[in-house]
Amino acid sequence: MRNGNVLISGGGIGGPALAHWLVRAGFTVTVVEKAPAPRPGGQAVDFKGETHFTVLTRMGVLDDVRRLRTGGVDQEIVDAAGRRLAVMSGEFTGGDLEIRRGDLSRVLYERTAPHCEYLFGDSITSLTDTRNGVHVTFERSAPRTFDLVVGADGIHSSVRRLAFGPEADFVRHLGYHYALAEVDEDFGPPSMYNEPGRMVAVGGPKSPAFFVFASEPLDYDRYDAGQQKDILARAYAGMGWRTPEIINAVRRSGDVYLDSLSQVRIDRYSAGRVVLLGDAAYGNTLGGFGTGLAMVGAYVLAGELAEAAGDHRAAFAAYERHMRPYAKIAENGNAGPFMAPPTKARMWARNLVFRSSFLLRMMIKMGDSFATDIDLKDYPALTK
Repeated sequence: MRNGNVLISGGGIGGPALAHWLVRAGFTVTVVEKAPAPRPGGQAVDFKGETHFTVLTRMGVLDDVRRLRTGGVDQEIVDAAGRRLAVMSGEFTGGDLEIRRGDLSRVLYERTAPHCEYLFGDSITSLTDTRNGVHVTFERSAPRTFDLVVGADGIHSSVRRLAFGPEADFVRHLGYHYALAEVDEDFGPPSMYNEPGRMVAVGGPKSPAFFVFASEPLDYDRYDAGQQKDILARAYAGMGWRTPEIINAVRRSGDVYLDSLSQVRIDRYSAGRVVLLGDAAYGNTLGGFGTGLAMVGAYVLAGELAEAAGDHRAAFAAYERHMRPYAKIAENGNAGPFMAPPTKARMWARNLVFRSSFLLRMMIKMGDSFATDIDLKDYPALTK
């Protein structure tokens, strides 16, 4: 397998980023994605520091990302009467460069679609690792054999479940859920409102409503928008400020996404010819580093595969050796209590951070140091 045939599960961010690099290194790539097309919208994601910008520059997409940047707008934290309590600065929320997740996904898809195969509206149903490859069956497509399979399919990774074991063995629920809903109404300047254990935020036009709330694990169909809207309505019943208006707008919306805040803990990124990338390997929902980790991980994994000249075991070991220390930030922290503090006292303390320029600068500086904490190799096969 010098320039092999690779299947990537997941067409969001990490999957297309890896496809870009693998095609450049001479691999044949297929990407399978359960959604029927690239997903638009979604939350804003950000890049910060030299490491992220080096990867974007080497990919040749930095100008595209800058063209589509959302700007990192300041957001007011308000009380029930709409009075300002603090301001969450755009510098804090948006990093050095912010872009909607759907826009970034579209940029990566458009860069890779002419050079690799995309199977939309499909998913992997079984993986059989053999001496000569991985035999893969699909929900819709005919079975095929690939030299390698990459799970870049998120915290609820099907590839990880099929190759490593049940999700419960690797994914830890952090006690919160979050939701994004595309709403047509303009609720004015970006604002965020809290009551203990609940947060709702709205932005300007074309910005999704955003929710974080304390909750035990929920049993629901992640592809059933109606169920998710019902859960939100129950979770936010009786909440003040403009919450009833926002929930009504969500009821009228066509697009809603609800998921748990969860953290992945796994002792190895690969099993045989199968390897994990991004949130499937080192996810921490809303941790602030997921997109950067996926983009850097895609570059490192592709580079090591290109350098290993067909030895996937050596490539996977080198990928893990480089990424494990860098991805350690995803093993700690829980954004839930920060976004939706469980008590009024914790709400007050959180708001104090945004009223103190010193504390805010310290948090931003810490985030920047985590984002650059890797010695990024130069892989000639990827940058020639």
